[in-house]
Amino acid sequence: MDGGRWSHSPSAPGKGNGEGYSRLAPPDEYMPEDPDEHGRSESDDTHSLPEPSPTHGAEDVVRIQVEALRHNDHPRDDAGIETAWRFASPANRANTGPFDAFRRMVRSEPYAAMVDHREATLGPVEVRDRRATAEVALTGPEGRSRTYRFRLSRDHRGDLDGCWLTDAVMTA
Repeated sequence: MDGGRWSHSPSAPGKGNGEGYSRLAPPDEYMPEDPDEHGRSESDDTHSLPEPSPTHGAEDVVRIQVEALRHNDHPRDDAGIETAWRFASPANRANTGPFDAFRRMVRSEPYAAMVDHREATLGPVEVRDRRATAEVALTGPEGRSRTYRFRLSRDHRGDLDGCWLTDAVMTA
C-alpha cells in the first residue's frame, strides 16, 4: 500500500500523542462515489463491493472495512456491513452466525458506533507470521469516541488462501 496516500493524524481519541496513528482517508479505490441528489451514483447497478484478495495486506483489509462501514448505505443499504461480512474469516462467521445475525450484531453495542462513524484513526498494524492486530479509534455518529481492536489471520484454504480476514473485533 502506498503509505504516501494516507494523511498522518496528530492524535487519536484516547491515545495520548497519537504517535504511529494515521487518519483513515482511503485512496480512491476504496471510496464510494458521491451519490446524486436522489442518493444514487452511476455505479449503483454495477458497483461490486470489495472482496478478499491475496493482494490486500492486513492494513488494507482493516481500512477497507472501516471505510465501508463509514459509508454503510452506499451503494445500497448495509453495503458497509456486507463488506465487513465478506472479510470475516470462516471462524468469525461460525461464531456470529448467518449474515442477518452479523448485521444485527454490528448494529448493536458495542459495534454500533462503527456504522456511519464520523472519523477513524488507524494505529500501527502488528503482523506476526500469519496473524495481525490493529487498533482503530473512531468517533461514532453521535460524537462518542471508541477504540476497537481487529484480530486478523491469513491461514485459509481454497478461494481464501493467502487472504487476510478478520477473526474478531473487540473494544480495546
